Amino acid sequence: MSKLNVQFRRKREKKTDYRQRLKLLLSNRPRLVVRKSLKRITAQIVEYTPDGDKVVAGVNSKALIKLGWNQNTGNTPAAYLTGLMLGKKAKKKGVSDAILDLGFKSSTKGSRVYATLKGVIDAGIKIPVKEDILPDDKRISGEHIIKYAAQNKNNFTKARPEQLKQAFEKVKKEIEKNG
Repeated sequence: MSKLNVQFRRKREKKTDYRQRLKLLLSNRPRLVVRKSLKRITAQIVEYTPDGDKVVAGVNSKALIKLGWNQNTGNTPAAYLTGLMLGKKAKKKGVSDAILDLGFKSSTKGSRVYATLKGVIDAGIKIPVKEDILPDDKRISGEHIIKYAAQNKNNFTKARPEQLKQAFEKVKKEIEKNG
């Protein structure tokens, strides 16, 4: 009769990679946790405590609407602004550096996760990253969306992509002013 070795529940459910988590925790830095859906970006600065992880600061891209964002809250510019807002919040709470926690997500150059990371870095939080993996400024300001919308007008019934750049600049100034 052989013994069956049962894995931890979160590992079985493919929610936690314990090897990766241990490496991140051994860095003794807060973790920048970014999760994305089709409509939203959620970003948090999380610190480890023996009693469980503690969220130091968190932002959902839906909060951009209160600042005047009238565009999609799940795109690259919204991801950058969400990261910028999180970085400002975390700075106020005394966070000066962090490490990126992707979870089970694969790393894709220039993705919304890295746009969020660039926003946090631009807010003044030090996070180790290679600069070439971050999206360029044209992508962050939404020029690729404006270009696509000009070619495919039928795909945009509610949003006004031609106003994206102005909305981006307005909300960015508001975040930088109010932190």
